[in-house]
Amino acid sequence: MSVLSLIGKRSKCSFGLQRRPFLSCFALAAATLLLSLHVATAQLQIDITLKRTLYIAYEPLIVNVSITNLSGASLELADSGRNHWFSFQIETLDNRPVAPRPGRATDTPITLEAGQRITRSVNLTPLYPITEYGGYRIQASVYAASLGQYFNSPPLNVEITEGRVVYEKTVGVPQSENKAASIRHIALLTHRLPNSSQLYIRIQESKTGTIFCTHRLGRLVSSGPPDIVLDSQNRPHILQNVAPKVFLYSLIGLDGEVIERKTYNQTRRHKPFLKLGPDGNVATQGGEESLPEDIAAVKPLPTTADRPVPVPGADPDPNDKRPKNLLSE
Repeated sequence: MSVLSLIGKRSKCSFGLQRRPFLSCFALAAATLLLSLHVATAQLQIDITLKRTLYIAYEPLIVNVSITNLSGASLELADSGRNHWFSFQIETLDNRPVAPRPGRATDTPITLEAGQRITRSVNLTPLYPITEYGGYRIQASVYAASLGQYFNSPPLNVEITEGRVVYEKTVGVPQSENKAASIRHIALLTHRLPNSSQLYIRIQESKTGTIFCTHRLGRLVSSGPPDIVLDSQNRPHILQNVAPKVFLYSLIGLDGEVIERKTYNQTRRHKPFLKLGPDGNVATQGGEESLPEDIAAVKPLPTTADRPVPVPGADPDPNDKRPKNLLSE
């Protein structure tokens, strides 16, 4: 064997011996990086859930946010400079960011003990302008100043659409000592969800465009429109068919407040209906009032009456007040 052949083999072996430590170091560095990323990600676990993924415009969009402290020590979560300890990252499905509405309130600091998990519900509708029709991607973010980083939840997609108008009327608000003259637009809308048709009511200030409420009143099973009668104060009284021979009555104030909810059963001879009396009051006649568990157990309707939602481009209300804490109970 020639000297050149021996040198070639030795060089090849030497190169092979030199390459192994390099590959080992690279693999070790990559594993360390992945491990550090995993540990950092595991320090705070953020999860969000939605009851559904399809909403109509201006409907309360309630997000349930869970924050779990996996750092092994207590964490003080508080705003730090420009970093809000609690926030959302919202963008359209074509990656256009959605900025929060101006005038954001400061979030109350909290201390999260090791292993502690908290869950809060947040209504995104008054906080972010997610009222244009289309799809949105939502993430919750928590900033831990002591760890110097943000922790994000997995993203969830929602779609904002519009229902079909089955009734609309523009009425005046009766003047009083505390209220100036104003005009309200009342609309009933039906919306088809995957498993049912739902009835909504929207009340809007005609002049400023302020949305006082977009309530989901409940299921609508009959093919015809629901009964709606205005009383002497122009408040809408609604009677809808929510189940076979079962009707739900709702009285909604012109500021979006839910005043009354009752259920009625259809009898053999009479189907419940609304009647306006000569005194301007509305009464439910026919049928029998009842409180079946499947309807009486329904939670009260969420309301945005404490902070009406302005339409895009509308001038903000100087008396408009935001919730003191985004993590509202």
